[in-house]
Amino acid sequence: MTTEAVPSSTRRRAPEPTTPAELGLPEKPATASPRDPAATHIRAKLDHELRELLAREAGTRSGADPEDLHQMRVALRRMRSVLKTSGSLIGPTAEPVRVELGWLGQSLGEVRDYDVLIGHLREVIAGFDVRDQAAGRRLVSKFVTERSAARRRLTRALSSARYSALLQSVAQLTRTPDHEIDSAPIASGDLAADVRKPFRRLDKAVRTLPADPPDDDLHTLRIYGKKLRYTAELARSSAKKKQALRLADLVKATRKLQTVLGDHQDAVVAADRVRGLLPDADGEIGFIAGRIAEHELAKRAEARAAWPAVWSQVAKTADAAL
Repeated sequence: MTTEAVPSSTRRRAPEPTTPAELGLPEKPATASPRDPAATHIRAKLDHELRELLAREAGTRSGADPEDLHQMRVALRRMRSVLKTSGSLIGPTAEPVRVELGWLGQSLGEVRDYDVLIGHLREVIAGFDVRDQAAGRRLVSKFVTERSAARRRLTRALSSARYSALLQSVAQLTRTPDHEIDSAPIASGDLAADVRKPFRRLDKAVRTLPADPPDDDLHTLRIYGKKLRYTAELARSSAKKKQALRLADLVKATRKLQTVLGDHQDAVVAADRVRGLLPDADGEIGFIAGRIAEHELAKRAEARAAWPAVWSQVAKTADAAL
């Protein structure tokens, strides 16, 4: 029995990535000066991140470079953070758009988590004895298969009418309403003041931690730190020079906190995932899984020892900036 090849003219092609022009965005990205209203800064930030998301769409679809998916997800997270803290300044549709961005974030996050896990495990296994690496590759292949299924789900999401509608909704938020076009700059909110809320939330979470905090609590700190960083990035664009420099220091310190707590979370996830393979694993894979788990527990301990000092720097720079 033979199978006829499908003519190239009738094959179903993946949709082309969306362009800024298709969403009605101007050729040049939006900008805002320190004297502009807060709403102008918010729209400019959304415009910038939407363009970044679109620029990464093709690479995310192809999967050729995991960094494209990562940066697409970062752009999305920044948009969600802006809409969470300051969306009310640009109208009532901001919150529904933020919620819908969460749907896309879940689709991107599933694949990104596999990318991080697989890349991390490959680095760990590369340091093992040569005789153990074949079993290590077999272990990783199980997660590669799972990632392939997640990528198919992501591709369907990026090809859906829901995704197209979401892009249009974000683009609409970047546009200045007609009634604001001719109005003079007004004091529409101190964006620097918005930084205090995520910092207080992070600070409170740190202060209430037990002596040996659960892994989930440290992961929550990382999420709070990320929100603080994104809010500070937006505030920096409208701040005066001296305060902008202080906010830049806060962004830098918070990024370091994210890195340390991210290393901790990666170690926790990797150890848990390889443990999950043990019930069905053969002897060789079981041995490798044990070695990986031991390695990850050591990395977890290192991160736990390091993060308090990094947090102290965040608190210090926040005191100066806020």
